[in-house]
Amino acid sequence: MLNTLFSRTGAEWASAALVFAVSLMAGRYAAQGMELVQWAGAVTAVLGSVTVAVWVRVAPSPAKVPARQDD
Repeated sequence: MLNTLFSRTGAEWASAALVFAVSLMAGRYAAQGMELVQWAGAVTAVLGSVTVAVWVRVAPSPAKVPARQDD
């Protein structure tokens, strides 16, 4: 279970879910009516979540370090 949560695939799915959830909440509040400052906050939140999603996909994979073998 933890391997799935902390794997690269899990991070990609979690970041996609974050973008979806933030966009959904921003759209819902926009439909109810928002002021200019609230619009700025919503745009910042959406751009931040998209930035996280892009970074998860662009970030290099961690290098595999060979195990030390004691003789």
